[in-house]
Amino acid sequence: MLIANKKAKFNYEILETFEAGIELLGSEVKALKAKHGNIDSAYVIVRGGEAFLVGSEVPLYQPKNTSESYNKDRNRKLLLTKKELERISNEEEKKGLTVVPLSLYNKGRHIKIELAIVKGKKKFDKRQTLKKRETDREIRRTLKNQ
Repeated sequence: MLIANKKAKFNYEILETFEAGIELLGSEVKALKAKHGNIDSAYVIVRGGEAFLVGSEVPLYQPKNTSESYNKDRNRKLLLTKKELERISNEEEKKGLTVVPLSLYNKGRHIKIELAIVKGKKKFDKRQTLKKRETDREIRRTLKNQ
C-alpha cells in the first residue's frame, strides 16, 4: 500500500468499494512509489461521463527537475468501466452519499486506487466506534496477559 486514507473508516460508513486505475504523470508515479502524497481530503466527482479525483495532493518527485507549470493539486482522471461510472454517478446524486478514496496501491506495474461509496457518520456513531475500539483493545490486553 502506497498511501492510505486513515480517517475515512472513522468518519464514514463504507457502503460499497471499487477499484480504479488513475491517470498520472511519470514524476507523479515516482512520487507515489516513494510514498509522497495525500488523499485525506480527496473525493470523486463524475462529470461528462468521466470520473475525476479532486482534492488529492501529489508533490513533485524532483522539484528542481520539473516544469514550473506543474500543479500538485490538479484533478486526476480515474479509469473505470461504464457500468461502474454509472453506478457511482447514481449514488453520488443521492443525498448524504459521496465517493472517497480509501487507498492508493500498486498492482503489478500499475497504480490503482480503491474508492468507496460512503455515508457520513454522526457524532454519536463516532463515539460508539471509539468505545468499541477501546473495549477490543482491553480484551486483547487481558487475553495476552493470561
